[in-house]
Amino acid sequence: MAFLVRVLINAVAIWFATLILPGLSIVGGDSNWETLGVILLIALVFGLVNAIVKPIVAFISIPLYILTLGLFTIIVNALMLMLTAWITEATDWGLRIDNFGVACWAAIIISIVSLVLSVLIPGPRVERSSSTEVSY
Repeated sequence: MAFLVRVLINAVAIWFATLILPGLSIVGGDSNWETLGVILLIALVFGLVNAIVKPIVAFISIPLYILTLGLFTIIVNALMLMLTAWITEATDWGLRIDNFGVACWAAIIISIVSLVLSVLIPGPRVERSSSTEVSY
């Protein structure tokens, strides 16, 4: 269920980024429902890329994260977005990105929108209990 919520949040974030950035577009879908399906498929691919490829890239680039004080995260997120666009380019539908600069801005926008939506959407929160607490 949590993965489905993440896909929906990413779908809204990607859709919002395509509204703001002129170099980012969604291709495919003749009607509104088909376009919604395309956005959900793009978000699904993006979620899978983030779940499978991103941890490997993040681990390999730990020195760059440290050197740039975490700003390399923007580059990694842009690369994951470009990988999503590359995967969906093989089809008639998908995400199209003009250049790497657009991908960087899109990564920033998608990260901010995803963060805001994740905070606003109610869900189970994990509370940590102290091991020193004693209940009677």
